Amino acid sequence: MKLPSSDSFARGFFIVSFALIAMVYGIVSSWWGWFPAPQIGEAHRTYLDVSQNWRNDIGLEPTRHLVAPNDTGTPEPDRGFEQRPGTERMPGYVLIAGLSDDQDTSVFAVRLMDANGDEVHRWPINYENFDPDTPPQNVMLHGMEVFEDGSVVVTFDVGNAIARVDQCGQTMWSVRGGFHHSITRDGAGGIWTWYGEDMVRLDAATGDKTFSLNLRNDIVAARDGDQRAIFDIRVRMPDTAEEQITYLHDPFHPNDVEMLRPDMADAFPMFEAGDLMFSLREPNLVAVVDPQTGILKWWQHGPWFKQHDPDFEPDGTITVFDNATGAMQSRILRIDPRDRRVTVDFAGTEDEPFYTWRRGKHQTLPNGNLLLTEAEHGRLLEVSGDGEVVWTHDMVWDEDSNLIVTEARHVSEDFFTNGLPSCNETIALGR
Repeated sequence: MKLPSSDSFARGFFIVSFALIAMVYGIVSSWWGWFPAPQIGEAHRTYLDVSQNWRNDIGLEPTRHLVAPNDTGTPEPDRGFEQRPGTERMPGYVLIAGLSDDQDTSVFAVRLMDANGDEVHRWPINYENFDPDTPPQNVMLHGMEVFEDGSVVVTFDVGNAIARVDQCGQTMWSVRGGFHHSITRDGAGGIWTWYGEDMVRLDAATGDKTFSLNLRNDIVAARDGDQRAIFDIRVRMPDTAEEQITYLHDPFHPNDVEMLRPDMADAFPMFEAGDLMFSLREPNLVAVVDPQTGILKWWQHGPWFKQHDPDFEPDGTITVFDNATGAMQSRILRIDPRDRRVTVDFAGTEDEPFYTWRRGKHQTLPNGNLLLTEAEHGRLLEVSGDGEVVWTHDMVWDEDSNLIVTEARHVSEDFFTNGLPSCNETIALGR
Protein backbone atom coordinates (compact mmCIF):
# COMPACT_ATOMS: atom_id res chain seq x y z
CA MET A 1 0.00 0.00 0.00
CA LYS A 2 1.36 3.34 -1.02
CA LEU A 3 1.81 5.83 1.82
CA PRO A 4 0.22 9.25 1.51
CA SER A 5 2.70 11.96 0.49
CA SER A 6 2.36 13.61 3.92
CA ASP A 7 3.40 10.36 5.64
CA SER A 8 6.36 9.94 3.30
CA PHE A 9 7.46 13.49 4.02
CA ALA A 10 7.14 12.92 7.78
CA ARG A 11 9.14 9.73 7.61
CA GLY A 12 11.85 11.38 5.49
CA PHE A 13 11.96 14.38 7.82
CA PHE A 14 12.30 12.05 10.82
CA ILE A 15 15.17 10.13 9.21
CA VAL A 16 17.04 13.28 8.20
CA SER A 17 16.49 14.85 11.60
CA PHE A 18 17.65 11.72 13.39
CA ALA A 19 20.75 11.54 11.20
CA LEU A 20 21.50 15.22 11.85
CA ILE A 21 21.05 14.84 15.60
CA ALA A 22 23.24 11.72 15.57
CA MET A 23 25.93 13.57 13.64
CA VAL A 24 25.87 16.56 16.01
CA TYR A 25 25.90 14.28 19.05
CA GLY A 26 28.80 12.34 17.54
CA ILE A 27 30.83 15.52 17.13
CA VAL A 28 30.00 16.80 20.61
CA SER A 29 30.54 13.43 22.29
CA SER A 30 33.91 13.10 20.61
CA TRP A 31 34.88 16.58 21.77
CA TRP A 32 33.73 16.12 25.36
CA GLY A 33 34.39 12.43 25.72
CA TRP A 34 30.73 11.41 26.10
CA PHE A 35 29.45 7.89 25.46
CA PRO A 36 30.11 6.15 23.12
CA ALA A 37 33.09 8.11 21.77
CA PRO A 38 35.66 6.79 24.29
CA GLN A 39 34.48 3.23 23.79
CA ILE A 40 34.61 3.48 19.98
CA GLY A 41 38.05 5.12 20.14
CA GLU A 42 39.36 2.44 22.46
CA ALA A 43 37.97 -0.33 20.25
CA HIS A 44 39.63 1.21 17.19
CA ARG A 45 42.98 1.58 18.97
CA THR A 46 42.74 -2.01 20.21
CA TYR A 47 42.05 -3.27 16.70
CA LEU A 48 45.04 -1.40 15.27
CA ASP A 49 47.29 -2.54 18.12
CA VAL A 50 46.35 -6.21 17.77
CA SER A 51 46.60 -6.19 13.99
CA GLN A 52 50.06 -4.62 14.08
CA ASN A 53 51.55 -6.41 17.07
CA TRP A 54 49.96 -9.86 17.35
CA ARG A 55 53.30 -11.49 16.52
CA ASN A 56 54.90 -9.65 19.42
CA ASP A 57 52.15 -10.55 21.88
CA ILE A 58 52.43 -14.29 21.27
CA GLY A 59 56.23 -14.17 21.44
CA LEU A 60 57.13 -14.64 17.77
CA GLU A 61 58.83 -11.32 16.99
CA PRO A 62 59.30 -8.19 19.16
CA THR A 63 57.49 -5.86 16.77
CA ARG A 64 56.53 -3.42 19.54
CA HIS A 65 60.20 -2.64 20.11
CA LEU A 66 61.66 -2.56 16.60
CA VAL A 67 62.38 0.77 14.94
CA ALA A 68 63.55 2.06 11.58
CA PRO A 69 67.23 3.07 11.38
CA ASN A 70 67.91 6.79 11.20
CA ASP A 71 69.08 6.87 7.63
CA THR A 72 68.43 9.17 4.72
CA GLY A 73 68.12 6.26 2.29
CA THR A 74 67.70 2.50 2.27
CA PRO A 75 69.13 1.01 5.49
CA GLU A 76 72.51 -0.63 4.98
CA PRO A 77 72.28 -4.35 5.87
CA ASP A 78 75.87 -4.29 7.23
CA ARG A 79 75.36 -1.20 9.40
CA GLY A 80 76.58 -1.43 12.99
CA PHE A 81 79.54 0.25 14.64
CA GLU A 82 81.37 2.95 12.69
CA GLN A 83 84.31 5.01 13.93
CA ARG A 84 84.63 8.20 11.91
CA PRO A 85 88.10 8.74 10.39
CA GLY A 86 90.34 11.25 12.18
CA THR A 87 88.22 11.35 15.36
CA GLU A 88 89.13 10.46 18.93
CA ARG A 89 86.67 8.72 21.20
CA MET A 90 86.60 8.80 24.98
CA PRO A 91 88.53 5.76 26.31
CA GLY A 92 86.50 3.28 28.31
CA TYR A 93 83.43 1.11 27.90
CA VAL A 94 79.81 1.79 27.00
CA LEU A 95 76.83 -0.02 28.53
CA ILE A 96 73.77 -0.26 26.30
CA ALA A 97 70.33 -1.09 27.68
CA GLY A 98 67.37 -2.12 25.56
CA LEU A 99 65.83 -4.94 23.60
CA SER A 100 67.98 -8.05 23.24
CA ASP A 101 69.05 -9.36 19.86
CA ASP A 102 68.84 -12.88 21.32
CA GLN A 103 65.20 -13.31 22.27
CA ASP A 104 65.68 -16.98 23.14
CA THR A 105 67.97 -16.07 26.05
CA SER A 106 66.19 -12.94 27.32
CA VAL A 107 63.79 -10.34 25.97
CA PHE A 108 66.00 -7.52 27.25
CA ALA A 109 69.71 -7.11 27.85
CA VAL A 110 72.37 -4.70 29.00
CA ARG A 111 75.48 -5.04 26.85
CA LEU A 112 79.01 -3.84 27.55
CA MET A 113 80.93 -2.64 24.49
CA ASP A 114 84.63 -1.91 24.13
CA ALA A 115 86.29 0.85 22.10
CA ASN A 116 85.89 -1.15 18.89
CA GLY A 117 82.15 -1.59 19.36
CA ASP A 118 82.58 -5.25 20.28
CA GLU A 119 80.51 -6.84 23.03
CA VAL A 120 82.63 -7.97 25.98
CA HIS A 121 79.85 -8.78 28.45
CA ARG A 122 76.09 -9.13 28.62
CA TRP A 123 73.58 -8.95 31.44
CA PRO A 124 70.44 -10.90 30.45
CA ILE A 125 67.41 -9.10 31.87
CA ASN A 126 64.54 -11.51 32.47
CA TYR A 127 61.55 -9.40 33.44
CA GLU A 128 59.48 -12.47 34.32
CA ASN A 129 61.80 -13.05 37.31
CA PHE A 130 60.62 -9.76 38.83
CA ASP A 131 56.96 -9.73 37.78
CA PRO A 132 55.49 -13.08 36.71
CA ASP A 133 52.06 -11.55 36.09
CA THR A 134 52.97 -9.37 33.09
CA PRO A 135 54.14 -10.73 29.71
CA PRO A 136 57.74 -9.49 29.30
CA GLN A 137 57.27 -8.80 25.60
CA ASN A 138 54.71 -6.10 26.46
CA VAL A 139 56.99 -3.99 28.68
CA MET A 140 60.25 -2.24 27.83
CA LEU A 141 63.53 -1.98 29.71
CA HIS A 142 64.14 1.73 30.24
CA GLY A 143 66.12 2.98 33.24
CA MET A 144 69.55 1.51 33.98
CA GLU A 145 72.23 2.23 36.56
CA VAL A 146 75.55 0.39 36.93
CA PHE A 147 77.67 -0.35 40.01
CA GLU A 148 81.35 -1.03 40.53
CA ASP A 149 80.70 -4.65 41.57
CA GLY A 150 79.34 -5.39 38.09
CA SER A 151 75.65 -5.29 39.03
CA VAL A 152 72.97 -3.14 37.39
CA VAL A 153 69.58 -1.77 38.46
CA VAL A 154 66.78 -1.60 35.88
CA THR A 155 63.26 -0.21 35.50
CA PHE A 156 60.64 -0.79 32.80
CA ASP A 157 58.11 1.21 30.79
CA VAL A 158 54.54 -0.01 31.52
CA GLY A 159 56.10 -2.57 33.83
CA ASN A 160 55.61 -3.24 37.51
CA ALA A 161 59.05 -3.73 39.03
CA ILE A 162 62.51 -2.37 39.73
CA ALA A 163 65.34 -4.84 40.22
CA ARG A 164 69.06 -5.17 40.82
CA VAL A 165 70.84 -8.06 39.11
CA ASP A 166 74.39 -9.31 39.42
CA GLN A 167 76.86 -9.63 36.57
CA CYS A 168 75.21 -12.87 35.47
CA GLY A 169 71.69 -11.39 35.45
CA GLN A 170 70.67 -13.16 38.66
CA THR A 171 68.29 -11.23 40.91
CA MET A 172 69.89 -9.57 43.94
CA TRP A 173 66.64 -7.86 44.90
CA SER A 174 63.44 -6.77 43.19
CA VAL A 175 60.52 -4.61 44.27
CA ARG A 176 57.07 -4.78 42.69
CA GLY A 177 55.40 -1.50 41.78
CA GLY A 178 55.09 1.16 39.10
CA PHE A 179 58.70 2.34 39.03
CA HIS A 180 59.56 3.97 35.74
CA HIS A 181 61.99 5.90 33.58
CA SER A 182 65.40 6.95 34.85
CA ILE A 183 67.55 5.76 37.74
CA THR A 184 70.37 7.86 39.22
CA ARG A 185 72.79 7.22 42.05
CA ASP A 186 73.15 9.82 44.82
CA GLY A 187 76.69 8.93 45.90
CA ALA A 188 75.56 7.94 49.39
CA GLY A 189 74.27 4.42 48.87
CA GLY A 190 70.93 5.42 47.39
CA ILE A 191 69.24 5.56 43.99
CA TRP A 192 66.52 7.95 42.85
CA THR A 193 63.69 7.05 40.49
CA TRP A 194 59.98 7.66 39.91
CA TYR A 195 57.21 5.54 41.41
CA GLY A 196 54.02 6.77 39.74
CA GLU A 197 54.01 10.47 40.65
CA ASP A 198 56.38 9.99 43.60
CA MET A 199 60.09 10.75 43.51
CA VAL A 200 61.56 7.97 45.63
CA ARG A 201 64.94 7.13 47.09
CA LEU A 202 65.73 3.44 47.46
CA ASP A 203 68.58 1.84 49.35
CA ALA A 204 70.76 0.53 46.54
CA ALA A 205 71.82 -2.48 48.61
CA THR A 206 68.33 -3.70 49.52
CA GLY A 207 65.74 -1.87 47.40
CA ASP A 208 64.06 -0.52 50.55
CA LYS A 209 62.33 2.85 50.19
CA THR A 210 63.98 5.52 52.37
CA PHE A 211 62.28 8.71 51.11
CA SER A 212 59.32 9.74 49.00
CA LEU A 213 58.10 13.07 47.62
CA ASN A 214 54.69 13.23 45.91
CA LEU A 215 54.32 15.57 42.97
CA ARG A 216 50.71 16.67 43.55
CA ASN A 217 50.51 16.60 47.34
CA ASP A 218 53.99 17.78 48.28
CA ILE A 219 55.04 20.07 45.42
CA VAL A 220 51.99 21.33 43.50
CA ALA A 221 50.22 22.03 46.81
CA ALA A 222 53.25 23.63 48.54
CA ARG A 223 53.05 27.27 49.67
CA ASP A 224 49.30 26.91 50.03
CA GLY A 225 48.99 26.19 46.32
CA ASP A 226 50.99 29.18 45.09
CA GLN A 227 52.98 26.87 42.78
CA ARG A 228 49.93 25.36 41.08
CA ALA A 229 50.06 27.58 38.00
CA ILE A 230 53.49 26.17 37.15
CA PHE A 231 52.00 22.69 36.84
CA ASP A 232 48.31 23.10 35.99
CA ILE A 233 48.69 23.33 32.23
CA ARG A 234 47.02 20.16 31.02
CA VAL A 235 43.64 20.71 32.68
CA ARG A 236 40.02 21.06 31.60
CA MET A 237 38.20 24.17 32.67
CA PRO A 238 35.08 23.58 34.80
CA ASP A 239 31.64 24.22 33.36
CA THR A 240 30.33 25.97 36.48
CA ALA A 241 31.68 27.98 39.39
CA GLU A 242 31.06 25.07 41.75
CA GLU A 243 33.22 22.58 39.83
CA GLN A 244 36.94 22.01 40.26
CA ILE A 245 39.43 21.82 37.43
CA THR A 246 40.23 18.30 36.28
CA TYR A 247 43.51 17.06 34.89
CA LEU A 248 43.66 15.65 31.38
CA HIS A 249 45.13 12.19 30.82
CA ASP A 250 48.79 11.93 31.90
CA PRO A 251 49.10 15.65 32.69
CA PHE A 252 52.72 15.49 33.89
CA HIS A 253 54.50 12.40 32.54
CA PRO A 254 57.50 12.56 34.89
CA ASN A 255 60.57 11.04 33.29
CA ASP A 256 63.68 11.97 35.30
CA VAL A 257 64.85 12.82 38.81
CA GLU A 258 68.41 13.52 39.89
CA MET A 259 69.86 14.63 43.22
CA LEU A 260 72.46 17.40 43.38
CA ARG A 261 75.43 15.60 44.84
CA PRO A 262 77.70 17.30 47.41
CA ASP A 263 80.75 17.11 45.13
CA MET A 264 78.94 19.29 42.57
CA ALA A 265 76.97 21.60 44.86
CA ASP A 266 79.55 24.42 44.89
CA ALA A 267 78.94 24.95 41.16
CA PHE A 268 75.27 25.76 41.90
CA PRO A 269 75.20 28.46 44.61
CA MET A 270 71.44 28.92 44.23
CA PHE A 271 70.86 25.28 45.23
CA GLU A 272 71.98 22.99 48.02
CA ALA A 273 73.32 19.45 48.06
CA GLY A 274 70.34 17.10 48.24
CA ASP A 275 68.03 19.26 46.11
CA LEU A 276 66.22 17.34 43.40
CA MET A 277 66.01 18.23 39.72
CA PHE A 278 63.12 16.63 37.86
CA SER A 279 61.61 16.62 34.39
CA LEU A 280 57.92 16.62 33.46
CA ARG A 281 57.44 15.92 29.76
CA GLU A 282 53.91 17.15 29.17
CA PRO A 283 54.29 20.71 30.56
CA ASN A 284 57.84 20.88 29.10
CA LEU A 285 59.06 21.59 32.63
CA VAL A 286 62.48 21.19 34.23
CA ALA A 287 62.64 22.23 37.88
CA VAL A 288 64.73 22.03 41.05
CA VAL A 289 62.94 21.44 44.35
CA ASP A 290 63.84 21.39 48.03
CA PRO A 291 62.74 17.84 48.93
CA GLN A 292 62.09 18.78 52.56
CA THR A 293 59.62 21.59 51.81
CA GLY A 294 58.38 20.89 48.26
CA ILE A 295 59.25 24.49 47.33
CA LEU A 296 60.73 25.06 43.90
CA LYS A 297 64.06 26.87 43.83
CA TRP A 298 64.19 27.14 40.03
CA TRP A 299 61.99 26.10 37.14
CA GLN A 300 61.55 26.68 33.43
CA HIS A 301 59.14 25.67 30.68
CA GLY A 302 61.09 25.19 27.44
CA PRO A 303 62.54 26.10 25.04
CA TRP A 304 62.80 22.30 25.04
CA PHE A 305 59.74 20.33 23.93
CA LYS A 306 58.82 16.89 25.32
CA GLN A 307 62.27 16.78 26.89
CA HIS A 308 64.13 14.07 28.82
CA ASP A 309 67.18 13.63 31.03
CA PRO A 310 68.22 17.01 32.50
CA ASP A 311 71.67 16.73 34.12
CA PHE A 312 73.63 18.88 36.54
CA GLU A 313 77.01 19.65 34.96
CA PRO A 314 80.29 20.44 36.78
CA ASP A 315 80.46 23.96 35.30
CA GLY A 316 77.21 25.02 36.97
CA THR A 317 74.98 24.57 33.91
CA ILE A 318 72.17 22.11 33.22
CA THR A 319 72.02 20.07 30.02
CA VAL A 320 68.71 18.80 28.65
CA PHE A 321 67.83 16.25 25.99
CA ASP A 322 65.37 18.23 23.86
CA ASN A 323 63.36 15.71 21.85
CA ALA A 324 61.73 18.54 19.89
CA THR A 325 58.96 16.09 19.05
CA GLY A 326 57.49 16.77 15.62
CA ALA A 327 60.40 18.96 14.49
CA MET A 328 62.38 15.94 13.22
CA GLN A 329 65.56 17.30 14.82
CA SER A 330 66.44 16.62 18.45
CA ARG A 331 68.95 18.74 20.35
CA ILE A 332 71.11 18.81 23.45
CA LEU A 333 70.55 22.17 25.14
CA ARG A 334 72.63 23.77 27.89
CA ILE A 335 71.08 26.33 30.22
CA ASP A 336 72.71 28.48 32.89
CA PRO A 337 70.17 28.56 35.75
CA ARG A 338 71.56 31.89 36.98
CA ASP A 339 70.71 33.95 33.90
CA ARG A 340 68.67 31.36 31.89
CA ARG A 341 70.95 31.71 28.88
CA VAL A 342 70.46 28.72 26.55
CA THR A 343 72.98 27.35 24.06
CA VAL A 344 72.89 24.34 21.75
CA ASP A 345 75.56 21.69 22.37
CA PHE A 346 74.43 19.46 19.50
CA ALA A 347 71.55 19.25 17.04
CA GLY A 348 70.63 16.97 14.21
CA THR A 349 71.08 18.17 10.64
CA GLU A 350 70.21 16.88 7.19
CA ASP A 351 73.74 15.52 6.83
CA GLU A 352 73.90 14.17 10.39
CA PRO A 353 70.33 13.13 11.33
CA PHE A 354 69.63 12.96 15.05
CA TYR A 355 66.02 12.62 16.18
CA THR A 356 64.00 10.58 18.63
CA TRP A 357 60.39 11.62 19.11
CA ARG A 358 60.28 10.05 22.56
CA ARG A 359 62.72 8.64 25.10
CA GLY A 360 66.39 9.58 24.73
CA LYS A 361 69.38 10.05 27.05
CA HIS A 362 72.67 11.89 27.03
CA GLN A 363 75.89 11.88 29.06
CA THR A 364 78.63 14.50 29.13
CA LEU A 365 81.96 12.66 29.08
CA PRO A 366 85.14 13.71 30.91
CA ASN A 367 86.81 14.86 27.67
CA GLY A 368 83.85 17.10 26.78
CA ASN A 369 82.30 14.73 24.27
CA LEU A 370 78.63 13.74 24.44
CA LEU A 371 77.26 10.19 24.46
CA LEU A 372 73.77 10.22 22.94
CA THR A 373 71.01 7.61 22.95
CA GLU A 374 68.79 7.98 19.89
CA ALA A 375 66.20 5.60 21.29
CA GLU A 376 63.55 5.48 18.59
CA HIS A 377 66.08 4.78 15.86
CA GLY A 378 68.08 2.22 17.84
CA ARG A 379 71.33 4.13 17.54
CA LEU A 380 74.10 5.54 19.73
CA LEU A 381 76.41 8.41 18.92
CA GLU A 382 79.44 10.01 20.49
CA VAL A 383 79.99 13.59 19.37
CA SER A 384 82.84 15.96 20.15
CA GLY A 385 82.51 19.31 21.87
CA ASP A 386 82.60 20.88 18.40
CA GLY A 387 79.63 18.82 17.26
CA GLU A 388 81.63 16.38 15.16
CA VAL A 389 80.35 12.80 15.15
CA VAL A 390 83.06 10.51 16.55
CA TRP A 391 81.31 7.16 16.19
CA THR A 392 77.85 5.72 15.67
CA HIS A 393 76.47 2.33 16.61
CA ASP A 394 73.27 0.93 15.12
CA MET A 395 71.80 -1.86 17.24
CA VAL A 396 70.70 -4.10 14.38
CA TRP A 397 67.80 -6.55 14.46
CA ASP A 398 67.51 -7.34 10.75
CA GLU A 399 68.05 -5.72 7.38
CA ASP A 400 65.24 -3.21 7.87
CA SER A 401 64.96 -2.74 11.65
CA ASN A 402 66.98 -1.72 14.67
CA LEU A 403 66.39 -2.60 18.31
CA ILE A 404 65.15 0.15 20.60
CA VAL A 405 67.91 1.31 22.93
CA THR A 406 66.81 3.25 25.99
CA GLU A 407 70.03 4.02 27.85
CA ALA A 408 73.75 4.18 27.17
CA ARG A 409 76.32 4.80 29.87
CA HIS A 410 80.06 5.36 29.56
CA VAL A 411 82.33 4.03 32.29
CA SER A 412 86.09 4.34 32.62
CA GLU A 413 88.45 1.46 31.93
CA ASP A 414 89.03 1.00 35.68
CA PHE A 415 85.40 1.45 36.78
CA PHE A 416 84.75 -2.14 37.80
CA THR A 417 86.37 -3.12 41.09
CA ASN A 418 87.32 -6.66 40.02
CA GLY A 419 87.94 -6.01 36.35
CA LEU A 420 85.45 -6.60 33.58
CA PRO A 421 82.29 -8.43 34.68
CA SER A 422 82.37 -12.09 33.77
CA CYS A 423 80.08 -15.06 33.99
CA ASN A 424 79.42 -18.36 32.32
CA GLU A 425 79.98 -17.62 28.62
CA THR A 426 76.59 -18.98 27.62
CA ILE A 427 74.89 -16.45 29.89
CA ALA A 428 77.28 -13.54 29.50
CA LEU A 429 77.30 -13.43 25.73
CA GLY A 430 73.83 -14.81 25.11
CA ARG A 431 75.08 -17.62 22.88
